[in-house]
Amino acid sequence: MSRIGRLPVAIPAGVTVEVAANNVVTVTGPKGTLVKELPVEMEIKVEGEEVVVKIGRASCRERV
Repeated sequence: MSRIGRLPVAIPAGVTVEVAANNVVTVTGPKGTLVKELPVEMEIKVEGEEVVVKIGRASCRERV
């Protein structure tokens, strides 16, 4: 990952982020809802007002 890709993503006020089983991420805000399934190799955590994404191994599939 690039240096920018390693930074946590800030969650703006009025937006909620939920991570369900199989890395299904749901982002809900004032403009609607977005649901995206991400690769299971990625570790996604909501920590306070930030989303932290980590990759366990650096394979070609995970770098895309």
